[in-house]
Amino acid sequence: MRAFIAISLPKEVKNYLFDLEKEFSKLPAKFKFVAKKNIHVTLKFIPELNESDALKTRLKTIKFNSFKISLRETGLFPNNKKAHVIWVGLESDNRLKELQQRIDEKLIDLFPDNQEFKSHITLGRIKFIKNIEKFNEGLEKIKVNKLDFTVKEFGLFKSTLTKDGPIYELIEEYKLN
Repeated sequence: MRAFIAISLPKEVKNYLFDLEKEFSKLPAKFKFVAKKNIHVTLKFIPELNESDALKTRLKTIKFNSFKISLRETGLFPNNKKAHVIWVGLESDNRLKELQQRIDEKLIDLFPDNQEFKSHITLGRIKFIKNIEKFNEGLEKIKVNKLDFTVKEFGLFKSTLTKDGPIYELIEEYKLN
């Protein structure tokens, strides 16, 4: 099964990001936005998980204090000239990165393929851009409110791909101190 470890977002942050998606939809491009209920911060993607008990046991041993995080600017992967993904960055005085590294350390022998971590929230995939110059000009005009929220837990999620989009199911949640 496909799985991932992630931080769920508070309702007000999801609502704000969903409204922000409406602003992006005015740009000269075609998007496939992430459904509001599925917006999250991925800490680790697990392409194939055969048995989750060992993983759940290790995640339970992670001791970490809750921390504040805030939304930052928008960005594109891989870059502004060849954009495939639109995202909102996060700011957390390195606490988010520390949590992600702690998770990686606990799971390194189970999942040695370590992906480089870039703290962000994926808002959508870009299918095509009609006019790259106008797209980039419009993107620069969209400002992100620095919404703050506290991260109090992270979770292990199952991801099932369907023709209507992914379905995410929380397997287990891990509280922070």
